[in-house]
Amino acid sequence: MLGHLPKKVRIVEVGPRDGLQNEKTIVSMEDKVTFIKMLAASGMHEIEANSFVRVEKIPQMSDGIELFSSLKKESSLKNTKLISLIPNEKGLENALKAGVTEIAVVTATSNTFNKTNINATTDESLKRIDAVVARANKEGLRTRAYISTVFGCPYEGKTSLTELKRVANHLESLGVYEISLGDTIGIANPLQVKDTIQFLKADFSLDFFAMHFHDTRGMAVANILASLDMGMTSFDSSAGGLGGCPYAKGASGNVATEDLVFLFSSMGIETGIDMEKLAQASSFILGKLSQRSSSSKNLTAYLASKA
Repeated sequence: MLGHLPKKVRIVEVGPRDGLQNEKTIVSMEDKVTFIKMLAASGMHEIEANSFVRVEKIPQMSDGIELFSSLKKESSLKNTKLISLIPNEKGLENALKAGVTEIAVVTATSNTFNKTNINATTDESLKRIDAVVARANKEGLRTRAYISTVFGCPYEGKTSLTELKRVANHLESLGVYEISLGDTIGIANPLQVKDTIQFLKADFSLDFFAMHFHDTRGMAVANILASLDMGMTSFDSSAGGLGGCPYAKGASGNVATEDLVFLFSSMGIETGIDMEKLAQASSFILGKLSQRSSSSKNLTAYLASKA
């Protein structure tokens, strides 16, 4: 295991969207801007900044247009890729008004999860995505895609690799530049991760995928090591381990960016991220969340060492 390590990896920061959307405290637009600027200053070049969703469903993301319009005015972010999650054509219309240039779309391998999450079956969600990506392509936007419940569903249990391949093929045909494979409820294990990547490797380039693990059962780092061993070099993570899933009961936060930075840097793998500045960004946003503690082992240890 770990016989051929890459020289560097790519980390996509999802804390401002996937992290904050599941926090009870609603963070102000001004504090979100500060958080994103601090993340960029730490070396994060790709940040999922917000989503354009229905306010009554996810009030934490109700400031989509205002937030993104503010971010576009920040000179310090001009070289940072800011990604917005788009659920439907209405969301895309709002994103275009705000000046978004990179979007993300989401579906799942589980019909039940899709119905709960976006009120559509998998096939219905793909039809929505078809319309969104067609318009995005016409407008010159780049599109990233998420597939949720890749390793298991909170309602259906085990999910299908055949269905995963079918959905991935469909998304690839639309021209998305990358698919992020989601362990939505943090149920994956390293052997399952390796088997899944091996299955996809027969039909896709691994560069087409990123890995998105939640740390519900403390397995995220082990699963990332398994992914690394299989040749994966792109990973999603959330500063301070923020987040979860509003429609998956018991699913805790995304794997913490700090834990990935320590993991990779301690193995001699470049991330391009400054740990001190990252810790400052996480500490800032945690302070805005009613003094919520962090699930990140490395952030906790790092801050203790600096006290």
